[in-house]
Amino acid sequence: MSEEQNKPSDATVEPSEAAADTAAASQTDAGSPEDRVAKLEAEVASLKDQLLRAMAETENTRRRAQRDREDASKFAVSGFAKELVSVADNLRRALDAVPAEGREQDEMLKGLAVGVEATERQLFAAFDRAGIKKIDPTGEPFDPNFHQVMFEIENTGKSAGTVVQVLQPGYTIHGRLLREAMVGVAKGGEAGGQHVDTKA
Repeated sequence: MSEEQNKPSDATVEPSEAAADTAAASQTDAGSPEDRVAKLEAEVASLKDQLLRAMAETENTRRRAQRDREDASKFAVSGFAKELVSVADNLRRALDAVPAEGREQDEMLKGLAVGVEATERQLFAAFDRAGIKKIDPTGEPFDPNFHQVMFEIENTGKSAGTVVQVLQPGYTIHGRLLREAMVGVAKGGEAGGQHVDTKA
């Protein structure tokens, strides 16, 4: 064998030296055990916070969906209810058109009025079960959220803005306005002027 073949290559690294270098690099990258524990604890805390936020958002979404379902159930009949309150108006007009003397003198007229009154009572009982309430604000201060002013009346002896006449009662459904009450209010001073509303 020649002398050159027996000579070791310059690129050869002893195994013991390579292992030492790898261990040193690994220890440098990972850091001390305390550092690794602190890093893992921080990651756990971050993940726990994310989980709690996700759970809170899920609960909020569930509650919103439940409220939406309840509102849909409560107010789905609003359109139909508006039609029915007009029926209630006509029943009351029919009763008001029957004079008290006519009831006493005409049995047929009396029977008709009694029947209309019974129908009106049944209708309002149905309204009550559906959460529909009648608004009769006579003597109350004007409330633009529930009343519509049709005219003002002078010399009523009431403070300005007080409802003194109801042309058409209003209605609410589960506390939400279904139809405004059309009213006449006492006139006088700045308050009365502020309450005028001429919208149809």
